[in-house]
Amino acid sequence: QVELLESGGGSVQAGGSLRLSCAASGYTYSSACMGWFRQAPGKEREGVAAIYRGSGTPHYADSVKGRFTISQDNAKNTVYLQMNRLKPEDTAMYYCAASVPCTAVPGVPNVYDYDYWGQGTQVTVSS
Repeated sequence: QVELLESGGGSVQAGGSLRLSCAASGYTYSSACMGWFRQAPGKEREGVAAIYRGSGTPHYADSVKGRFTISQDNAKNTVYLQMNRLKPEDTAMYYCAASVPCTAVPGVPNVYDYDYWGQGTQVTVSS
């Protein structure tokens, strides 16, 4: 059974930083592509960042490029999202997702390409 467990959310002031973690289990981690998504109240879930098994190349939404960094530790079956220079508009529930085996097209992650989802972790940025 595939499980994804996010942690690391919280409340920060604008300009601050947070690091989200997503611990994966129940599948061969190296076979998957991993993505981070977010959903603000009243808005659709949107892709934030993804990292692809084959190339290891990260992809970011324009809104977070230069501020967020996705990385992974294959030994720990964990993917991270380092978020710097946070803005109030980054406030949302953040979700980790996996495409297993990886069928997602490289690029900004699309919700329809991901099979498994974590429960989410809240990020709140105050001005």
